[in-house]
Amino acid sequence: MKAFRYLLMILLVAAIGIFGAQWLGQDTARSLGEVIVRAGQHDYIATLPQAGLALLIALLLLWLLWALLSTPFRAWARHRRKQGRARLIDGLRALDGGQWQRAEKMLESAAREKEVRPIALVAAMRAAEARDDNTSAGVHLQQLGTVDPALHALHSGERWLQQDKPLEAIDSLDAAAAQPLPPRGLWLRTEALQRAGRAEEAYGQLGALRQQQAVPPATLATLEAQLALQMLDEAQDVNALAARWEVLPKTLRVSPPAVARYATRAVALGWGDVALRSIEQTLDSQWDEDLVRLYGELPVDKLDSRRASAQRWLQAHASSPALLLTLARLAGGQGQWSQAEDFLHRAIAQGAGAEAWEALGESHAAQSQETLALQCLLNALRQRRGEAPLALNHRDLRQQIQDQAVAEERDAHGYPRLPG
Repeated sequence: MKAFRYLLMILLVAAIGIFGAQWLGQDTARSLGEVIVRAGQHDYIATLPQAGLALLIALLLLWLLWALLSTPFRAWARHRRKQGRARLIDGLRALDGGQWQRAEKMLESAAREKEVRPIALVAAMRAAEARDDNTSAGVHLQQLGTVDPALHALHSGERWLQQDKPLEAIDSLDAAAAQPLPPRGLWLRTEALQRAGRAEEAYGQLGALRQQQAVPPATLATLEAQLALQMLDEAQDVNALAARWEVLPKTLRVSPPAVARYATRAVALGWGDVALRSIEQTLDSQWDEDLVRLYGELPVDKLDSRRASAQRWLQAHASSPALLLTLARLAGGQGQWSQAEDFLHRAIAQGAGAEAWEALGESHAAQSQETLALQCLLNALRQRRGEAPLALNHRDLRQQIQDQAVAEERDAHGYPRLPG
């Protein structure tokens, strides 16, 4: 098929040459103008088409002459490129096989070829890092900066992160020569911002990461949750906290971990009412043991209203150890030690563990009952060791039975169900 095409092209060129020669030989060609070239005492006269054709033939001959003269050099360049690629492939194979020193030497040799120099320098830097030669790795990275600034910025940022220097990593990735950042560069910059305590900026890059599919969706969802919580922790005032809370997705705003972080930061900024309200609204819609425990630990007044909410939840969650512990803390905050002890014994019976024993010890200590306080603290220590706690002798059988008793749980149709 190729031979047929070549024959057809030759015939076409020959036909064009024949018709062109006939046309140039006619007198009508002189009407287009003549070209006179005077050299010495001789004048050379030709029609304009003949002169153009002669010039074209001369240029073609010069091109053929240049092609013949440059053929050895081009052959040598092709040979060098082929050798450079071969050394690069062998170096990458040695790198993958764990032959670090051999791989680095072959990759350094391959880096002499301009076409493969950037990737060869990157692989040589990897080989040097694999054998803990940071000096050689730094040299390769510095050489990379002269041939490919974008790759240099990318790997510089990665190395700064390995050394736990996120600010330097951000400066490297923000270099003008590295823009726009590839997906991996965006991921590294997001990680650097997160480590540097600039979660709000990192959160703003999630859209670009999602659009470029830099990481799997599950990893991106985990990162989004982490940045959202860190962003709340870094809020410096209530206005910033409210603004950051509003930009979070609705699914994240109703999650107990995010609500707990928001409430904790709100209390730290003196926004106690909002913190309590956010926890109460979340617990009304979905129950969470950690969140109800936090509800009793927040250093906020309004003990009466908090205790009333907890008593209301107790009707539906009578066996919740965290809720019983919260009620005990609220009662203790009001100075009602007897009721606090009742709640703590119920919490212990429901498996609240060492935390409830410690709270019970603090309650007895506040009432100057040192012996009981020591017994409770000893039980807390025993439970942390995985040992069974010792019974307290000051409670009668009726009280012990009452501690174990819980309200019956029923479903939406009124049928009894197992606790929990």
